[in-house]
Amino acid sequence: MRQAGRYMQEYRALRTQYSLLEICRTPDLATEVTLQPIRRLEVDAAILFSDLLLPLAPMGLPFDFVKGEGPQIEHPIEGPADIEKLRVFEPREALGHVLAAIRQIQRELNGRVPLIGFAGAPFTLASYAIEGGHSNNFARTKALMYGHPDDWHRLCEKLSRVVADFVVAQIEAGVDVIQIFDSWVGALDAGDYREFAQPHTRAIFEAMGGRVPTIHFGTGTSTILEDLRDAGGDVIGVDWRIPIDDAWDRIGADHAVQGNLDPTLLLGPPARMLQQTDAILTRIGTRPGHIFNLGHGILPSTPVEHVQMLAHYVHTASRRLR
Repeated sequence: MRQAGRYMQEYRALRTQYSLLEICRTPDLATEVTLQPIRRLEVDAAILFSDLLLPLAPMGLPFDFVKGEGPQIEHPIEGPADIEKLRVFEPREALGHVLAAIRQIQRELNGRVPLIGFAGAPFTLASYAIEGGHSNNFARTKALMYGHPDDWHRLCEKLSRVVADFVVAQIEAGVDVIQIFDSWVGALDAGDYREFAQPHTRAIFEAMGGRVPTIHFGTGTSTILEDLRDAGGDVIGVDWRIPIDDAWDRIGADHAVQGNLDPTLLLGPPARMLQQTDAILTRIGTRPGHIFNLGHGILPSTPVEHVQMLAHYVHTASRRLR
């Protein structure tokens, strides 16, 4: 989870020369950043360095990253006219640089580890497009969702079509796995998720047609795990707010799970981090289908030594459990 980024000195060195969007849009740079954690950490997969908001710009929603604040949309969606103007585009053209990076990364990896591609789910993309950036309460998003449901579904249908085309293009370019990020979907209760988000996310998973394994990720999703499962994904992400074995019982034995270490544990004493790691591994036992992971991304202030220690420890402890 966010295994490349600001916690690594070599990434920070690149960022003194290039913006985040420049790295995302330059295949050589995206390849280099994708490979940085593979050189430093005992991880079992590479994660394409990109950003889930990239499809918004070709749709007509340009954005940039503001230091200390995160992404900001230049002209957020305010009503039906803005939704009508959004373009459904061909990702092989408008996002061809991402596909070129995938092909280049796979040549460099040469089968060493699988490559995970990804995209954002419609609810999360819509919330960014409407709020103009991150939100604590998603008030504007929910005002449109509740007050103008037809417009909401029209927006999400467009986003779903774009994302479905994009992930299929990533598969064609060579990724081994696709992860769909619904980072902010925990803002919805189960009923709202089923009405306003699930159909549009399900359409993306259906478009992939089982061509590669798929992961469905969200945070704050303890109340909607079964609904996330029903939307799609061979692997369901579990954050740290629920014991992983309890979550897996609800998700079902026919699905794999990933998670669920709190990323803030990597900021504290290593003994505490490894104690919680042991607790997760003990709850899983020898049950197949668990991908050890953080419940969300590595935080920028995390010591890289703690990430290295964690990855090594998980491999060592997992071998003992077999």
